[in-house]
Amino acid sequence: MASANGRKSIFITGAASGIGAETARLFSKKGWFCGLYDINTAGLADVANELGTGNSVYAKLDVRDRADWALAVRGFAEATGGTMHVLFNNAGIGRHGWFEDIAGEDNDLVVDVNVKGVINGVQACLPLLKATSGARIVNTASTAGIVGSPRLAVYSATKFAVRGLTEALDAEFRDLGIRVTSLMPWFIDTPILDMGASEGANAKMADELRDNGQNVYPVSLAAQRAWDAAHGDDIHYMAGKDAERAKFLSRWAPGLIRKQVKKLVPPRT
Repeated sequence: MASANGRKSIFITGAASGIGAETARLFSKKGWFCGLYDINTAGLADVANELGTGNSVYAKLDVRDRADWALAVRGFAEATGGTMHVLFNNAGIGRHGWFEDIAGEDNDLVVDVNVKGVINGVQACLPLLKATSGARIVNTASTAGIVGSPRLAVYSATKFAVRGLTEALDAEFRDLGIRVTSLMPWFIDTPILDMGASEGANAKMADELRDNGQNVYPVSLAAQRAWDAAHGDDIHYMAGKDAERAKFLSRWAPGLIRKQVKKLVPPRT
C-alpha cells in the first residue's frame, strides 16, 4: 500500500473526474499525497496511474453511505499515519430543468449527495483533522450558492446549504485549529455540465450555456482556487470573473442581480 511518508495529505471526494481529478493533479505536483474517492472506480484508477506509483491511494466511496466513509477514512489513515491536512468535500451532482419537470427522487439524490454527503464527510474525517496541525476542510459550493439559480433550484438550494455549513463550522472549529472554507466556481468545463433534468435526458445544461453565450472556465482554474482555499485567509473562494462579479453584486446590488437573473430565464415552451 502506498504511504504518505511524511508528506502533506489531501482526501478528495469526486476525484474520478472534473475538479476533483484536476485538484489531485495539482496537489500531487506540489508534493502532496492524495486520497482519491468516488463511485467511479475505473476513473479513480486512471487518475491514480496518472499521479504515479506511491503518490496516492484510492477506493470506492458513495458519500451518502456512512459505512463507506468509515472504510475510506480508515484506509487513508493507514496510509498517512493518522493525519489529514485537507478534506476536500468535492463530490456533487445536479439536475437542470424546470422545477416541476424534475422528479422528487432526483431532488432527493441531489440533496443527499450535495448536502448530506458533505456533512457525512466532516463527521467521518474530524478525528483525523483534529489530530493534524493546521488542518482544513474545503467544501465545493458554487456561485449558485450566493445567487438563486433558476432551472437549478434544488441544486442552488444545496449550495446555499453548503455555504451556510461552511461559515458555521469555520466559527465552531476555531478552537480546534481547523479552518473551513469553500470553493465557489462559475460554470467550469467538467462532466457536471452534461446534467439534464433526469438521467438520460437529451437536453443538457452545456447546450443551453453555449446557446446563451455564457462563459465556461477551464477546470485548471477551479483546481488553482481549491489550492488557494486550502491555504488562504478568506472563507469563500470564487472561481472565474463571473463568479467574482456575482459575489460583488449580491453584496452591493442584490436587487440588480435578481433582475438580471430573471431576464436570463428562457420562455417556457
